[in-house]
Amino acid sequence: YRNGRDKALGFFVGQIMKETKGRANPVLVTDLLKEAILGKK
Repeated sequence: YRNGRDKALGFFVGQIMKETKGRANPVLVTDLLKEAILGKK
């Protein structure tokens, strides 16, 4: 998501929100995606 990749991250958050019909917490989803991308726990 670095160097302009925040749009890509936003896309994935949007897709998750779409699949969960808005039930997912977008802040939590963003944090989990960042962990998955960066490999941090």
